[in-house]
Amino acid sequence: MNVHDSEKMAGVLSGEGFSPTDDPAEADLIIYNTCSIREKAEQKFFSELGRVKSLKRRKPHVKIAVAGCIAQQKGKAVFRRAPHVDLVLGPQNIHLLAGLIQHDRRAVANEDNPFIAESELPVLRKPGGRAWVSIMYGCNNYCSYCIVPFTRGRERSRPSGSVVREVRGLAEDGFREVTLLGQNVNSYRSDVDFPGLLRAINATDGIERVRFVTSHPRDLSDNLISAMSELEKVCEHLHLPLQSASDEVLKRMNRGYSFDEYRKKVDALRKRVNSLAITTDIITGFPGETERDHGDTVEALKDIGYDGIFAFKYSPRPGTKAAVMDDPVDDAVKTSRIEEILALQDAVTLRINSALENTVQEILVEDPARPTSSCPQAERGPTRLLIFLRSTFTQERL
Repeated sequence: MNVHDSEKMAGVLSGEGFSPTDDPAEADLIIYNTCSIREKAEQKFFSELGRVKSLKRRKPHVKIAVAGCIAQQKGKAVFRRAPHVDLVLGPQNIHLLAGLIQHDRRAVANEDNPFIAESELPVLRKPGGRAWVSIMYGCNNYCSYCIVPFTRGRERSRPSGSVVREVRGLAEDGFREVTLLGQNVNSYRSDVDFPGLLRAINATDGIERVRFVTSHPRDLSDNLISAMSELEKVCEHLHLPLQSASDEVLKRMNRGYSFDEYRKKVDALRKRVNSLAITTDIITGFPGETERDHGDTVEALKDIGYDGIFAFKYSPRPGTKAAVMDDPVDDAVKTSRIEEILALQDAVTLRINSALENTVQEILVEDPARPTSSCPQAERGPTRLLIFLRSTFTQERL
């Protein structure tokens, strides 16, 4: 979602005569698009922001902007910590960017603004086969550990016609895969529900693959499972965050489902969607998590057999209910538990990937390589590829 927000900011700025550069020394405007979902991400951002201070001294005309969720959450506090910053811009105010950069004074735009949910901002995408498409904004779930509802606001869905027009335009521009974005796409509601939107996009000529993130297990409906089973362009992949397999922990997280309810939905998915790949998120070391709670999650990973996971240690976020909960887990214990989880998942992922050895798979070419003498087929165009999968998917999200 942050990547796509960056594409929107680049689109807005391109209309003002800006062009992107990868070299900060060449830039007239530097934007940090931030994430505040974890404490480590916030620390790394402020460290990076400190490094650019010397550039500002050498080139005073350079403007430095902080965008994204840290901007939304911190507001003017960013200026107190980093006086060399010129602009603070929350994710709901991207449409104001062009006007704000014209001012010679500091500016803050982090108001809860529903305008972005209805606007069609210009997007500057890199050429390739895949594109991101926002279908909704915000979140209504208020998981006890998550800051997102406070930084991105309440749920707002784009009209289906607006989404389909964007997808149709992407197909005309040569994109072949779209990923639909929302904090919880399962709760998308406009003139149609989310399965209805998938059916409309599936009918779009030129688009070959449709993906979506993220799905909340509580709102995963039979209708959505049917759509995934029936629609040929919808990829057989679902990211379905579990977070924990302990019912006690899930309750404290305010996730709205039990592990048994989650497991039954996984069973229904695998029964009806052939060759389904399932990935998930895991939080370890949530306040009050016991060894037994951790053991429940370990057993769930063995039982379900995810194709991949994003696992990370619980990080308290100011303003959330979990940040003031009693019984925090020691960091050394968190580290030990996440290492066990990642080692287990590495083995599971390798086993799943190894089953694909010596098979021919359909792929989407994102950036064709130049022909070489060692690859004469490249001169003749596309050919089938024999894929040997060795790498694992697990990682700690930074």
